Amino acid sequence: MKILIQGGRVIDPASGYDEKADVALVGSAVVAIKNIASDFVPDTTINASGCIVMPGLVDLAVRLREPGQEHAGMLASEMAAAVAGGVTSVVCPPDTEPVLDEAGLVEMLRYRAERLHQARVFPLGALTRNLQGEVLTEMLHLTQAGCIGFSQAEVPLANTQVMQRALQYASTFGFTVWLRPQELYLGKGVAASGPLATRMGLSGVPVAAETIALHTIFELVRSTGARVHLCRLSSAAGVALVRQAKAEGLPITCDVSINSLNLTDVDIGYFDSRMRLNPPLRQQRDRDALRAGLADGTIDALVSDHTPVDEDAKDLPFAEAEPGATGLELLLSLTLKWAQDAAIPLGRALATVTSQPTAVVGSAFGPLAASVGRLQVGAEADICVFDPQAAWVVEPSALRSQGQHTPFGGYELPGRVRATLVGGHLAYGG
Repeated sequence: MKILIQGGRVIDPASGYDEKADVALVGSAVVAIKNIASDFVPDTTINASGCIVMPGLVDLAVRLREPGQEHAGMLASEMAAAVAGGVTSVVCPPDTEPVLDEAGLVEMLRYRAERLHQARVFPLGALTRNLQGEVLTEMLHLTQAGCIGFSQAEVPLANTQVMQRALQYASTFGFTVWLRPQELYLGKGVAASGPLATRMGLSGVPVAAETIALHTIFELVRSTGARVHLCRLSSAAGVALVRQAKAEGLPITCDVSINSLNLTDVDIGYFDSRMRLNPPLRQQRDRDALRAGLADGTIDALVSDHTPVDEDAKDLPFAEAEPGATGLELLLSLTLKWAQDAAIPLGRALATVTSQPTAVVGSAFGPLAASVGRLQVGAEADICVFDPQAAWVVEPSALRSQGQHTPFGGYELPGRVRATLVGGHLAYGG
């Protein structure tokens, strides 16, 4: 199959390329950008006039809910949501049922995802068996099965001795450990500590829940040399600590969710359970620090934190509702919104959902490491075509994700995906 993407503005944040050009694809690869051979005759032409042609988005935080939680989301529905949002590569945490702590489970998930011919799925393996924080998993076997790193998902690792051993083992083999910084006991509330939570009678999660965990992680990174990715920072104090640790040269990266980047605790309103999220929404000063940290490179990537939740689990009093929100179809538009609000150049903003997440994973992407998050000749044709001038209103019932709860329902957002290609296959639109 030969495909020509014609008349679009091609942006590749990894190389800085930004020019109006045609893009030619043959099979799964990009064969030419701008300088198209005169004898190239496409089987399909995609009209990208007025659109941006960019690498497919790379989302580092996507719960697929399969296996085991199909009531909240099926693999097919969440993959359809991914390509509808221009996302071509997703990293999924190990907190499925059963937990991804055995090679056979990882291989099954990857096989089922590949059969759908939609977004690429890169699993994280469980750091400890059944995420119980006691016995380390067989990390080498899980890596051979396709895991790109190891995580405790939302389960804090309370035993620092186990964490130290995990980081020592990971450092020996060059694995990356993905941790959400949250102290076990301080992190048991349902809203961010502050005047609003107090006034509403909601149990609070203090900033110290994040900063204590960060101090512990940094000390263990110093002693082990392990590479750690910090998942979903939520506080100004956390951003400051990460900035300091990076200046020191510690091998750490981090991300922030679209929720924390755009919302604050005030958005909880009258106990709106759509705002029941992990990490909890914090104050405006925290949101401003997160935005600044993403802009200056302290925070490496922007993620959707896609966590589909079914109706029964969400339609409850705020404190009882299951945390989470759908986000795959909103990631690109909320990236553009942040760029507009903060006057961030388009290419710089798009890097936070393409080349920078790719750099976080690095060589763990294997043979795809040179292609994911890039639009270059010779790379795999994972491409998103979107109209930056098209505004759309978020209607939860129209989302393709099986979990249709989102705090952004009713928002008008910029940017509409027109086509998504994965490995040269037209997975959405056209």
